[in-house]
Amino acid sequence: MIVNMSNNATPDQINHIIDRIKECGFQAHVVKGEERTIIGAIGSSGRRSEIEALRAAPGVAEVIQISHPFKLVSRQLRQTRTVVDVRGTRIGSGELVVIAGPCSVESEEQVMETAHAVKAAGARMLRGGAYKPRTSPYDFQGLGVEALCFLRQASRETGLPIVTEVMSETDVEIVEQYADMMQVGARNMQNFSLLRKLARVSKPILLKRGPSATVKEWLLAAEYLLSGGNANVVLCERGIKTFETATRNTLDLAAVALVKELSHLPVLADPSHGTGLRSLISPMSKAAVAAGADGLLIEVHPCPERALSDGPQSLDLPGFQELMKDLGQAPVREVKAA
Repeated sequence: MIVNMSNNATPDQINHIIDRIKECGFQAHVVKGEERTIIGAIGSSGRRSEIEALRAAPGVAEVIQISHPFKLVSRQLRQTRTVVDVRGTRIGSGELVVIAGPCSVESEEQVMETAHAVKAAGARMLRGGAYKPRTSPYDFQGLGVEALCFLRQASRETGLPIVTEVMSETDVEIVEQYADMMQVGARNMQNFSLLRKLARVSKPILLKRGPSATVKEWLLAAEYLLSGGNANVVLCERGIKTFETATRNTLDLAAVALVKELSHLPVLADPSHGTGLRSLISPMSKAAVAAGADGLLIEVHPCPERALSDGPQSLDLPGFQELMKDLGQAPVREVKAA
């Protein structure tokens, strides 16, 4: 439930409501806006009738029932949009944020070349996989800590914050040391043990939608992170499984628009995984921006035909530069074809 305090509520009145919410067996989550304070009573085992009775307390404007099972991510609790700061890059601030880089980190040279090229084309962050969840156990699984070192060096040289996937609870500490933002991949969206651990880290989290997850399930996964203490969460639509086989996945841009209505969290789109086809990345990137996406996650490789993973859905360096021009992201310098 939500307790909306009146515009002239005093600090003592606000603190009284917080104390009463806790006495009733709920967690109290305070959102201080420019005009008024909103206090969320979060939990399932508290005394709900006593929260409803707070309508009569001094300083209370109204008490509202939250209609969605996801409470903290809901726009009912927080009308103002969340802006997630990733080492100076503000996701959700109204400026398009493009995150680009290889699916898998393959070598120091590959990462450095890609990082400098995407920075020059206007990318704001660098992505790269150090640990790769692959469908086949025989496919390239990533370089692990060595890849994290390459990414950190590329970040130092270019100034780009890095985002990379964490696959298991045992990897959280080491990835947190190197990454500026930690990604929960689609296959781990409902790995609740991992989510609970990431809820306690200091780094922002990029939460990808699972391939068969509903919007409700996706937002409830985000709820695990916020309820555990990490409010710096960015959602990412990366395509879902449908009956269609012409594309790798079906990029659900309706979900991007819907989540912007339901939640205050920033939302990115990943047209690389969402389509699996290089030729569709540009049109679906533009469509995602039109649907309200706060940013894009794009796979880029210096030579996609030699990529150890996801080459067919990776742009080459000139292709990425062209996309950024189409999106109105001014390049710093020209990127030449290899």
